[in-house]
Amino acid sequence: MSDANVRIPADARDRLAEIAAAEGLSLRAYLARLAETLLTPAERAERAERARAVLREWNGYNPTEAELAEADAELDRRLAEATAT
Repeated sequence: MSDANVRIPADARDRLAEIAAAEGLSLRAYLARLAETLLTPAERAERAERARAVLREWNGYNPTEAELAEADAELDRRLAEATAT
């Protein structure tokens, strides 16, 4: 496996290194594990579509784009409300 250099601010690097060390990992190992656990936008979209297909089959759930946008907006509103200080 070849290595790559990634330029990030030193404070971000130090924070990630501290988190990695707390988990008993090197920064390199921590970032590799993180990359393996995160989904790309395409992977997230594929999972969402599979979930919608399961729901459609199970109970007929088939929202329109407008209904999805409305649900997203409501979720955003509730998250903002819950995290407001």
